[in-house]
Amino acid sequence: MQHPLSPVHKAGTWTDVLLLAMLMAATSWLSLTLTRIPSGIASVWVANGLLVGWLLSRPTQQWPRYVVAGFVAGGLARALAGNAVLDALLFTIANLLEVLLVAGIVRRRVPDVSDPHSWLRLGSIATLSTLVACLLSGLLAATAASAIGNAPFANTFLVWYAAHVIGMVLVSTLTLVARIEGSRLLGRIGHRGEFVLNMLLIVVIVGAIFIQSRYPLLFMAYPPLLWAAYRHGFGGVIGGIVIVAAISSTATALGHGPLTLATSVGDTGLTFLVQSFIGTACLMTFPVALIMAERARLSAKVRKSETQYRMLADYSHDVVVRLRADGQRLYVSPSSKDILGWEPAELLVPGMVIVHPDDRATQLNLVKSVLASGEPTTGTYRLRHKDGHYLWIEASARVIPSMQQDGTMDVIFAGRDISMRVQAQQLLEQSQRELELLARVDSLTGLANRRQFDERLALGLARSLRQHLPIALLYLDIDYFKRINDSLGHLAGDAVLKDFAQRLTSCVRAGDLVARLGGDEFAVLVEDAASPQIAETIARKLIGIMGRAAVIDGAAITVTTSIGIAFIARETDAEELLSCADKALYAAKEAGRNTCHLVTME
Repeated sequence: MQHPLSPVHKAGTWTDVLLLAMLMAATSWLSLTLTRIPSGIASVWVANGLLVGWLLSRPTQQWPRYVVAGFVAGGLARALAGNAVLDALLFTIANLLEVLLVAGIVRRRVPDVSDPHSWLRLGSIATLSTLVACLLSGLLAATAASAIGNAPFANTFLVWYAAHVIGMVLVSTLTLVARIEGSRLLGRIGHRGEFVLNMLLIVVIVGAIFIQSRYPLLFMAYPPLLWAAYRHGFGGVIGGIVIVAAISSTATALGHGPLTLATSVGDTGLTFLVQSFIGTACLMTFPVALIMAERARLSAKVRKSETQYRMLADYSHDVVVRLRADGQRLYVSPSSKDILGWEPAELLVPGMVIVHPDDRATQLNLVKSVLASGEPTTGTYRLRHKDGHYLWIEASARVIPSMQQDGTMDVIFAGRDISMRVQAQQLLEQSQRELELLARVDSLTGLANRRQFDERLALGLARSLRQHLPIALLYLDIDYFKRINDSLGHLAGDAVLKDFAQRLTSCVRAGDLVARLGGDEFAVLVEDAASPQIAETIARKLIGIMGRAAVIDGAAITVTTSIGIAFIARETDAEELLSCADKALYAAKEAGRNTCHLVTME
């Protein structure tokens, strides 16, 4: 996997390999020259950490050339520092074993060390692999030093182990962070001056500690180191620890500093004290840097999430509103201006109400429902536009944690304008009602048609059976209607039908059903006729009303009617009732027309 590289030295080039060899040779020679004990072991070994950091920031297939360069550079540095050839060979092999173990384990477990999401995991894996690898290399080096140079095994092992752990943790981290962060290692843009001042403060304080040898003031180095870790992360930690390691190691090697007060520990013990001091600084500051890096990552994640949320909310065609449980608006998206005419700031004013008075209970119940159930809910209500008219809004509501972080919940509304949809739905319902009306009403006279009559008759018979009430049905037709059509025309005939229907309606009660069954046939359904005489009285009234002349197109026309009455006071069905009324009408016509005939079925 390719990782971020510096713009000058590309991974895999011989310039990059040569640069690594030079850095390793220089750091190895300095460590051996300035800070080694008589057995030839340096108190801080940085070369291995440098090589590990270099390998982890390069593709795995390019590792062999870097490993060879590191082996050659390390061996030459030890030879120049005065190590015997066999010592140099064995120590260099131990170093390569340590490097390959750490780099191999980390690469296998964390393939992309530049991903901030993996830094906490990287820290734990790198620490564990470093402790194990330095243990193995220390055992090998101590065995070699004991066998060849008669050096004390335990002392050599402890110094080697501490020196390599410190160097690996410090320098490999420095190398990786430098490769990943680049110039940001020297502090965030705009904070470089603060970074430099912080490093200068560490130089001054640590220098003051180690320039004297009377007072054990080592603890004074830790506060500025912790501040550097808090303010500048890994850059501050690495810069501060490098300064501490350089000053403390050099000063102690030259016989200065508080550590020289321990006169009875010997060179090995003194070296171990230097390592302990540097190791303690690492243990105190590296966790802080890891925590700050994780905090920065999480903060960036939150900012990204908030930015995405605001982008969706700000540029959505829906109005997004955040409400407290008490109904106070906390956020209104800019789309409110386009949809409702209100600026978001106007809608955030406490007490601002734009919900239609008839719909306030609907919105309140919606808020209560979503807070009670925690499940997304959808509701429809009207909001007032700034110019005064109302818009229908379909709002989807869901709960989210309160901004107060006190365990309460807020409500998020995403509302869209559905006024056109509601209007279309209302028009459709009106059309359906009109179609239903047309399907049940005679278009010429406005009376109930045959369909409505059949429905009403079925209901009337059911009610009569349930309540044991009689029912009366009047069948009517216009006497000699065909002659009117033939002599005066169909338009006149239609006028006669409409006039007949109006007179018929005026003679019955509001609860009675008047229907045109077709042609000149009409029916009146009386559901609460207490006796046959009442039904017959209604019929004779109708005959009297119909006998008056009607003025059609300026001409007086006398229209008469024949009426058949069926009165039934027992259980029956529509077919029997209609048949009975039809027979009664036929009898009325046989009797000379312009009369009525009653048939009673007890």
